This record gives sequence, structure tokens and C-alpha cells, in this order.
Amino acid sequence: MAAGPPAVVIGLGSIVGLQTARILASRNVRVVGVTGNRRHFAARTRACEHVVQADVDGEQLLDALAELGPGLGGEAVLYPCTDFSVLTVSAHRHRLAPWYRVVLPLDDVVRTLTDKVRFAEHAQRCGLPVPTTFTLRSRDDARYAASQLRYPVVLKPGLKSPLWKSQTSAKALRVASADGLLKTYDRVGRWAESLVVQEYVDGGDDELFTVNAYFGADGLPLVTFVTRKERQWPPHLGIASYARECRNDDVLAHTIRLFSSLPFRGLGYLEMKRDVNTGGYLMIEANIGRPTGRSATAESGGVELLGTMYCDALGLPLPDGRTQTYGEAAWLDLRRDVLSAVHYWRQGELTPLAWLRSLRGPKAHAVLSLRDPVPFASELWQSGGKAGRRVAARTWSGLRSRSADR
Repeated sequence: MAAGPPAVVIGLGSIVGLQTARILASRNVRVVGVTGNRRHFAARTRACEHVVQADVDGEQLLDALAELGPGLGGEAVLYPCTDFSVLTVSAHRHRLAPWYRVVLPLDDVVRTLTDKVRFAEHAQRCGLPVPTTFTLRSRDDARYAASQLRYPVVLKPGLKSPLWKSQTSAKALRVASADGLLKTYDRVGRWAESLVVQEYVDGGDDELFTVNAYFGADGLPLVTFVTRKERQWPPHLGIASYARECRNDDVLAHTIRLFSSLPFRGLGYLEMKRDVNTGGYLMIEANIGRPTGRSATAESGGVELLGTMYCDALGLPLPDGRTQTYGEAAWLDLRRDVLSAVHYWRQGELTPLAWLRSLRGPKAHAVLSLRDPVPFASELWQSGGKAGRRVAARTWSGLRSRSADR
């Protein structure tokens, strides 16, 4: 793509933000990053010509964008990379309009598809395939749901509030019994305004399929790309560590049906899981208005997902590479995939040789890049430091316990 107005990546201090900046920069797009933490490994990329430190949601983000806007030399395309930055940009798009192109549906649509509670309620109203789901806004709701569900179940917040993120890194909690659901609700219920609880869909991590897509102003898909999770970390309820492109027309059709159920434009993502008992596919979660962790698989497979958004936002001719050819492109988060592979090896489900063989072929790396090596080196350093602190804390706790017992 020819050089034009810049792209502003909100949430550079994340794998999603890092990948987005690298992809756009490699397409000759000038990139400005916004991050709440300049020390985060992802924020140390060389892909950005300029990095601004500011909160990536709320009033501080808006102030930073308003200050940045006049000096950008044209209407920049905004790429929010977190749910809360999507919500902030959506709610205040008119304030940002003098300097930025915002590619989002109406704000009510954004909130319906971003909040897991509203998404589940919308899916149920439209007859879309979702696991048996209950919304929890009180302990009475939790008590009723506990009596109706089959176990195990998965409990997750409508939106991961700052309090939720300060208490746990888990995006969802697996619960084995009705009593366990009530105890878990009592522990975490105050961490979010509302929660959803769903019956767990039987099947391994490799039964999870996703579609990343971009929809034009007429609501029709300009790009679609289907992938299948192979491994994730933590297993079963974590984030993908290795995925590969695949063909799944059923999941693709469900994705288009979802985003056709309301007036939609922009980036859309749907994850579905095949129930091994019934063979049917159920919607697990949607993300909208932003790239996702492994959406970079599309570019690895020759499909210009982010480039299509850039060109469409500016009214430029769309890239040629917009059709998935179902090759062997893959996506790899190396550090997390090593942890995942060790887990499956200990469970007897994966051998080291099978793991190495699975990594063959073209792939997008979440963090590792020979052209931009500092983020990966920083990730290893920061992860090692966290692990060391955890070991030290456990050791100190053990020493204190033994001392108290004497």
C-alpha cells in the first residue's frame, strides 16, 4: 500500500497491539502507538514512528488522541486493540471525528457485541446457537442458575472490569458443581457488574474454530479468514498459543449470520466450539472493532485483513489479497506454546517430536521477530522475572510457616 495517513494503534502494550503495528508498518503505513505502559515488552517495538503513553480507555485516552490529532497530517485510522478502548472510541467518536477515521457500527451495536451478557441475550433472542446460558446479576440469579445447569460450567464477566483484572488473569472460571458455582459467585460476584454462566461444551482445544472478518459499510463481508485452535494456554479456558488456518463452512456461515443479525461494519470475530457429543457448533464469544490475538494468521495466509480496513476507512482501492485460499498458514505464540506443549506432554497427549512437526510451514509469530527482536527478548526477561518473584514468594512463605511452627 502506498504511504498515506497514519494508523494509530491503541493498546500497543499487548500482543494484539504489537502485531497490528508490525503488520501495518510492513505495508508502508506510518504507525503511532498508544500504550498505558511504555515498559511492556510489546511497546518496545520498532514498528512505530512515535509512541504516546496514556491510559488506553477513558478520559485520558480521549485527551491524548485530541492532543495528538492535529499533528498527524491527515485523518488517521484508529485501531483500538482492547475491548475498553473500543468502547471508549465508540462512545466518543464524534469528539474524535476531526482527526480520525473510526470504523465501528452504531454504539448500541458495539455494546451489544462487546458485553458478554448482552451478546448472550442477543444470541438467544435471535435463535443463534449458544450453550445453555444464564445471566447473573444477584445471588438469587446464581441460585436459580445453579439448579438448572448441567456441570461443569464456565463463569465469566460481561466485561473484564479493572477490578476483575486486578484479582485474576483468567478470562473465565470453570466450575464443577452447583455448590461450587454459588461459592465461586460469592467470591467473584463483586468483581464485575454482571456475569454469564454457560454449560461447558465438551471437546478438546482443537474443537475451537474462529473467524476473523471485516465488513464494509453495506454490512457485507469484504474479508473472512477461518482458523482452528490447536493448543492454548492455560489449557481448556485460556488463550490460543498455536492455531492453523482451515476450512469450515459451517462456522463461516454462523459468523455471517451473527453479524447480519444487526447493522454491522468493521472488524468482527467469532469463536465457536464443536460439541463432540452432538457434532453441532456453539458460539463461545465474539469480539468486534479490533484485531484479535491470532488475526495475524490472515496476513500470514496472504489475506489483507488490516489493510482492507485501512483502505476502506480512507476510501482507497481495496487490496487484492482478500480471499482465503486454505493453505497451511499458522500462528504461534512461542513462549505460551512451550508451556502448553509441556502440559500436553505430561498428560500423554503430545510428544516432543509431534510438537516440533506441528510447527512446520509458514506462520505468524505473536512476538518473535528477527527484524524486531527487542519485544521477544523483553518478554522472556519480564516473564523470567515474574517467575522468579513467585518462587521467592513461595519460598519466603514456606520459611515463615516453618519458623512459626517451631
